[in-house]
Amino acid sequence: MLILTRRPDESLHIGDNIVITVLSIKGHQVRIGITAPKEVVIDREEVRARKQRELNTASAASPAPTAPAPVTPS
Repeated sequence: MLILTRRPDESLHIGDNIVITVLSIKGHQVRIGITAPKEVVIDREEVRARKQRELNTASAASPAPTAPAPVTPS
């Protein structure tokens, strides 16, 4: 894990096209802004966990694909 110290209005870059900027700090809360391409999915940890649970539930509820019936010569 990389640990960085940033102050409000300071940024860090991830690769060539993602920028994270510290917008403000109030007590124990930090507001950040993220600039990234639209195809980059950005989720809060709890949202990502919920999506993963829903995906796992949906895949467990759907029936497993069945193999095609063998063809017998006539």
